[in-house]
Amino acid sequence: MTTTDGGTSSRGALEVRSIDYVPLRERHGKTWHLGPLWFMSNAQIATLAVGLISITDGASLFWSVLAIIVGVLVGTLFMAFHSAQGPQLGLPQMIQSRPQFGYLGALLVWLFAYLQYAGFNVFNTILAGNALSTATAGSTKLWVVVVTVVALVVALVGYDLIHRAERVLTYLMLVIFGLFTVSLFLVDYPAGTFAVGEFHAAPFLAQFGVVAGYQISWAIYVSDYSRYLRPDVPVRTTFWWTYLGSALGGGWMMIVGSVLVAWIGADKFSGTGIPEIEQIGDRLFTGFGPIVLILAALGLVSVTALNMYGGSLTLISAVDSFRRVRPTVAIRALMIGFTALLSLIGALAASDSFLKTFNVFLLLILYLFIPWTAVNLVDFYLVRRGHYAIAEIFKPRGLYGRWGWRGIVSYVVGFVVMVPFFDLGDPYTGPVAKALGGADISFFVGLPVAGVLYYLLSRSIDVAAERRAAEAEADELERAAEQHQTV
Repeated sequence: MTTTDGGTSSRGALEVRSIDYVPLRERHGKTWHLGPLWFMSNAQIATLAVGLISITDGASLFWSVLAIIVGVLVGTLFMAFHSAQGPQLGLPQMIQSRPQFGYLGALLVWLFAYLQYAGFNVFNTILAGNALSTATAGSTKLWVVVVTVVALVVALVGYDLIHRAERVLTYLMLVIFGLFTVSLFLVDYPAGTFAVGEFHAAPFLAQFGVVAGYQISWAIYVSDYSRYLRPDVPVRTTFWWTYLGSALGGGWMMIVGSVLVAWIGADKFSGTGIPEIEQIGDRLFTGFGPIVLILAALGLVSVTALNMYGGSLTLISAVDSFRRVRPTVAIRALMIGFTALLSLIGALAASDSFLKTFNVFLLLILYLFIPWTAVNLVDFYLVRRGHYAIAEIFKPRGLYGRWGWRGIVSYVVGFVVMVPFFDLGDPYTGPVAKALGGADISFFVGLPVAGVLYYLLSRSIDVAAERRAAEAEADELERAAEQHQTV
């Protein structure tokens, strides 16, 4: 059975493709759909927790909000630039790492990416379970299971359903959470809450780092949800819809998180924001708090589906590095199911120290993906300028080799130079971070070092030869993709 012309589904409603190239005749969708997708992916209460870091460490609301805004503006730049790669290449995000890291070398970043998908799903399902348990009847663990199953179904159906669900949820979010936000600013605040306050570098940079890391962490997702768009979509259009959607959704939730803590006090804050959301919502009218929590849980279901979908693509890519995988519905279902099960086990076994653990997790994500995003973007925009021999990406001994020493060296060096600047609190604080009073500036070190080093090492790449290979294989690539079997 072959795919239907212009669509992503076959065998009923299930998406057919996974890590394989999307042929031109199946390209479809509108660029503006990226706006609601990335808005809603960020506009959920896991994102709210990202805005709590500096204010719980004693920073004023003003400086906390400013750190959030700067972090969002900077971090979202990188994930939005990745989004433009999808239409150009017709491939999911992480498989695109092979030209920089090699057929086997890309396993390095895929391992980190898969841990991120699984880790975020543990946090997301716990939050969703807590929200639904607070708003309705049933235990948190029961709702964790329900959320996981629903998200699994959405991920299995795939790309088109994910886009549609995010658009519907965006409209609901704008109305319901918009009303909640209005009610949030109608409550009484402690004296001096909205004063500028004294600037402290350590909490400001910690907040900036966590926010930027959270936004950059989306970089491993973005091409997954733009790869069905036509390749003639302008790069700037893809960039701006992704950037605005993600920045607005993420910034909104993070600032709400800071305001909630400023209102109730860091010593009284629950750590998740769920009781506070219900309390503020019920001030508008009785019963509105649970409505907000149910919507928040639905948002977490959708982003959990994104993690299962992206995690399965990363897992298939990893398996394909050892043994060639024929992308089928069966392998998609197996990998999505495994990813869902892994996240469910983690969520059911997780401890209650949510906020502290989440903070450390976000910083680790930032550290691991700063050098990767630098290498990947420099390669796409400055070295190969968007031109790749896509068929060679799937050949174990193809044009890009088994080990991409340039990418690996740049990644490792970029990561190593960041280590003295790390500030993870109790687990580890680097000597430079200690000397700076806990200020973490590793972001400003690892990014330029990895990017510049990769650019210098890549000057010996024969880009012209790669373009000739891409042109020679283009027609065969299209024919092979169109003959893709789904059984």
